[in-house]
Amino acid sequence: MASSDHILTADQVNANVSYLRMKRIIDIIGSLIGIIFLSPVFLLVAIFIKIEDPKGPVFFKQVRVGKAETEFEMYKFRSMVSDAEERLKDLLGLNEVSGAMFKIKDDPRVTKIGKFIRKTSIDELPQLFNVLKGEMSLVGPRPPLLREVNEYTTYDKQRLLVTPGCTGLWQVSGRSNVGFEEMVKLDIDYISQRSLVFDFKIITKTVVVLLGSKDAF
Repeated sequence: MASSDHILTADQVNANVSYLRMKRIIDIIGSLIGIIFLSPVFLLVAIFIKIEDPKGPVFFKQVRVGKAETEFEMYKFRSMVSDAEERLKDLLGLNEVSGAMFKIKDDPRVTKIGKFIRKTSIDELPQLFNVLKGEMSLVGPRPPLLREVNEYTTYDKQRLLVTPGCTGLWQVSGRSNVGFEEMVKLDIDYISQRSLVFDFKIITKTVVVLLGSKDAF
């Protein structure tokens, strides 16, 4: 387990080449299967988003920070009004989580269809394309925003030593009920002991969490 007085290095966490190769193969196969089988869901969600807000795009692209602090565009189904980013500055004082993150439970920027796809985490499905491209993995720390990384300490930046994921130890350990410091600890715990078995356990737990979905917002 990592602690604040023991900082992991990139060489340490990426030393197991065979694991990383197998993880990438599983990511490619898993994301392709997901995209193919979930294509009807993609179509239905796109239609509902356009019905509620015809002017806005179906997909929402946002710059996130990935492995080795490289930036990439992460995809989501749009769940907010078109000017959500502009309205953010007026809501920062209502933040309900500690540290370098922003979340409020009843965000006024979220649309009606947005509330549903967030509650069920359907809004995250387009990230399968990020996985296919190699920018993300099925399992790993969630990719933060650049403004969040700007507030990171050296300890926090250990999250960025590996490829970010669609789900991770944080999501199956309370999700939105977990604060920033606890999230970082969980991510570093995962990075310290990650393996294919551990990844499969997290994916299985993710399915269980999504079926409940009471912690998602």
